Amino acid sequence: MTESAHSGDLPLPPFYEPQHAQSFSYRPDAQALFQHAVAWRDDLDISAVASPDPRVHLLVIDAQKDFCFPEGSLYVGGRSGRGATQDNERLARFIYRNLRDITEITCTMDTHFPFQVFFSSFWLDREGQPLRPHREITTDEIREGEVRPDPAVSRWICGGDYPWLQKQVELYTAELESRGKHKLYLWPYHCLLGSEGHALAGVIQEARLFHAFVREVPNGIEIKGGHTLTEHYSALSPEVLVSWDGAHLAERNGALFDSLLSSDAVIVAGQAASHCVRSTLEDLLDEITRRDPSLARRIYVLRDCMSAVAVPDPERAGCFLFDFTAKAEEALGRFGAAGMHVVDSTIPFAEWPEMAPSSV
Repeated sequence: MTESAHSGDLPLPPFYEPQHAQSFSYRPDAQALFQHAVAWRDDLDISAVASPDPRVHLLVIDAQKDFCFPEGSLYVGGRSGRGATQDNERLARFIYRNLRDITEITCTMDTHFPFQVFFSSFWLDREGQPLRPHREITTDEIREGEVRPDPAVSRWICGGDYPWLQKQVELYTAELESRGKHKLYLWPYHCLLGSEGHALAGVIQEARLFHAFVREVPNGIEIKGGHTLTEHYSALSPEVLVSWDGAHLAERNGALFDSLLSSDAVIVAGQAASHCVRSTLEDLLDEITRRDPSLARRIYVLRDCMSAVAVPDPERAGCFLFDFTAKAEEALGRFGAAGMHVVDSTIPFAEWPEMAPSSV
């Protein structure tokens, strides 16, 4: 990086209120933000992003209301119960403090519909009753008839060809299990398109808009998760790309791969560390390994701006129905061993490994 990229922390803008990170209903005023941004840019002499600048790309994964607040349908509270709300407050501060250095921000948005393979509406048990969320489905259960897709959904998924759908879900779960990544998990309804929970958390929307207005860049949104027959944890690729009969099912986001890997530095934050963040980094690392393993040194993971899924047990205080924290921590260890940098948002850029002025 150039010396100018390490000018030190900027002050927090006067409109920023940390308590908004706790508010499900908070919604920033875009026009007011634009006016603040114009004054901020002039007062602090912050320039628009220009092509000679080092590209520092912040990727914020699924910082949406359903994940980020206790009122959301799939709150990522972590073991502490305060995970995502605190993560967002730290992430907003990070964006404001490093606004001069970050050249673009991309936010991904998990986007779902009422009937998908990871929702209970898709499945029936042996007696023909709908399943409940927060359970896994295994290939053996499908083969033994313990669970099966609802025949009604085959009408609009595959033209009523129910045998095709049965083969597809069996292949799907078997594919997941053969990779050793995870089993098919039925989630509560979350991030349904058109719902309040689908929107970005207000403090993150506020920070990304303010950055866009100050640095005069568009700051993109990437939509993921809408395919009926495959999960889409990773921002870069669905879980399964081909159907049981060899037909095309879904595709990778090649443009986002290229954008990230052409950047001088990529910073990753968001929810959840155990699922969508982990899967995104795994896909990114696989692509880096194919292209050039040294590119891993350009990736920075903000460990204090993400939390793992930990589902509390309502009948046993302090216990969890499912706790993916260990899986998230193991993944961070693997990413660090591969050359990525696992860092804290409170440490200045100049002190991050390989962020010295001449390193990029």
